[in-house]
Amino acid sequence: MSQELPVRSPCINVCALDENDLCTGCQRSITEIREWKHASNERRQNILRQTEQRARAQGLWLDVGQSKGS
Repeated sequence: MSQELPVRSPCINVCALDENDLCTGCQRSITEIREWKHASNERRQNILRQTEQRARAQGLWLDVGQSKGS
């Protein structure tokens, strides 16, 4: 039985909170950043979905490696 690897942090070492108290680098809230270390993989995946939605809403999301035909 293999152990599940932990979901990697989205931190890109650009740590600054914007006017909505979201990290400008990873789009996580301070609460999400604090809870990450002890969060289950399921919770981490949920946080990542939320960060993607936030980044897309701000026009910050890049779909790299998702081109047609690959």
